[in-house]
Amino acid sequence: MTDASRPAPTRCAWVSDDPLYQDYHDREWGVPVHDEHRLFEFLILEGAQAGLSWITVLRKRERYRQVFAGFDPAQVARFTSADQERLLADPGIIRHRGKVAAAVGNAQAFLRVQDEFGSFDAYLWNRVDGVPVRNAWTSIRDVPARTPLSDALAKDLQKRGFKFVGSTICYAYLQAVGVVNDHTTDCFCYRTA
Repeated sequence: MTDASRPAPTRCAWVSDDPLYQDYHDREWGVPVHDEHRLFEFLILEGAQAGLSWITVLRKRERYRQVFAGFDPAQVARFTSADQERLLADPGIIRHRGKVAAAVGNAQAFLRVQDEFGSFDAYLWNRVDGVPVRNAWTSIRDVPARTPLSDALAKDLQKRGFKFVGSTICYAYLQAVGVVNDHTTDCFCYRTA
């Protein structure tokens, strides 16, 4: 059977036929992340996504990587107001003053969490004792927008000075970095996770 005649795998219902979306779903979403730069990347991208579709963010992701110093939180934490104005003029990212300012402030808060816990990874994964939450939703309608875990994370992040980290954003973040695996049971990724 050739690739062209092979039936497409069943994916979570939220995935469109856009190859970029499919690749993100198939290779990244729900896969545990422990790399500090990747954890910071998803924190910034999830905040940028607020009020927009995720595909919009995915299409701008490479430019975000370029202008946000490869998502190095130490470098982003040093961005000046002039740097922020430069970012706001860049059509390759989401030009929202609050989100850009939050990215810089979140980098500074991220570094404080690293100092306190040794890594952001330790801070985040200790919330689930290092073991991903693996749900068994049969339908996308069953997947919640927030949970007690995301409520607690949002509250703690906000207390630590993070912005654009409400519970719904935090739940999307937990899903993106694999702390929570919400692939539906009919999805081929559910079986491989």
